[in-house]
Amino acid sequence: MSPSRSLLLVVAAVLAPSASAAQLGPTVVRTGVFFESYSFGPGLAFNRITEFTIPIGITQRVGQRLVIDVATAYASATTDQPGGGRIEHAGFVDTDVRATVSVVSGRLLLSFVGTIPTGATTVPDTTIPLFGATATDLLAFTTPNFGTGGGISSGFAAAFPMGGGSNWAVGAAASYRYGASYVPVTGGSSLIPGAEIRARLGIEGRFGNGKYFRGALIYTTTGANDIGGGQHSAIGDRLLGYASASLPFGSSHLSLYGWDMQRLRARNFEDSATIAVPRGNVLALGARFEKPLSPNATVVPLLEFRHELTGPTDKMELLGYLLRGGADLRYRLSDRATGVIQAQVAFGTLQDESTRVSVVGPRLGVLIEWSR
Repeated sequence: MSPSRSLLLVVAAVLAPSASAAQLGPTVVRTGVFFESYSFGPGLAFNRITEFTIPIGITQRVGQRLVIDVATAYASATTDQPGGGRIEHAGFVDTDVRATVSVVSGRLLLSFVGTIPTGATTVPDTTIPLFGATATDLLAFTTPNFGTGGGISSGFAAAFPMGGGSNWAVGAAASYRYGASYVPVTGGSSLIPGAEIRARLGIEGRFGNGKYFRGALIYTTTGANDIGGGQHSAIGDRLLGYASASLPFGSSHLSLYGWDMQRLRARNFEDSATIAVPRGNVLALGARFEKPLSPNATVVPLLEFRHELTGPTDKMELLGYLLRGGADLRYRLSDRATGVIQAQVAFGTLQDESTRVSVVGPRLGVLIEWSR
């Protein structure tokens, strides 16, 4: 039996009893089109990277305690290289099927996720530069990953109000992911992914006159991947801190946010049999201003600065920085449908060893959400 069929049967076995025994509730369907393209100055291995994504998502409530989410996307990506060469890939990405169970309403949630490998499990080695470029945190492509061997994860999330009549609450969450083995490169060895554990601790609540704060710390550790031949690939533990504040301005709201991700050295990075992802640091600071234009329309100007460092030594070097600005326009099409139009442009700098080049490009999108 194929890995994809095995995962599908596991997911179906978990979800089917609950879905058949409870009454179906509201359904939400989401889809859209996103286009993003970056042009680079001379000196890199590519002149342009372009990605086109059609996301597809369905959320179904079953009874009072169960919510089922299905999410996938069709994505196409290309890189134009100096001299006229081109690397291309197109197809569906992996499909996530998530079941969220409310054990104690508002206090404790359990989640189960099955990732079905409907994406690019095995690809030619010529596409590796393309996949590496789209996975860069600095550029933040809509589709950073095109496929794996699938997997299963489970976890919990709990929230508790702080005492004394406070409007604040603390939360904790943890999850464990097991990835199925697969052959990532045509003609290559099988890859056995390492297990991943993620823990989150957060706090949120109201302060001042209608202001709202949310903060969290997220710790992720991933086991080494067995890539065959006695070799392993490894990534260090990651620690991400996030904070945001929502400030009212009449009928409008200003949201300020920032996050910083530190990627530590991989364990056994000095071992000759280990291919280690270098240390890294990604910082993002942004602002969004939601202003109603009418009962049905809201415009959201936004601005974000993103900065990334990387390197195997104690002193990391600049990978690049990016400033992104633009606006979203949300419009209520009907009682059941909402549309969002997104237009952004980003510009900045990328650095590859001693070569520093400019980068500029747009992100355009249309998203429609329908509920019944």
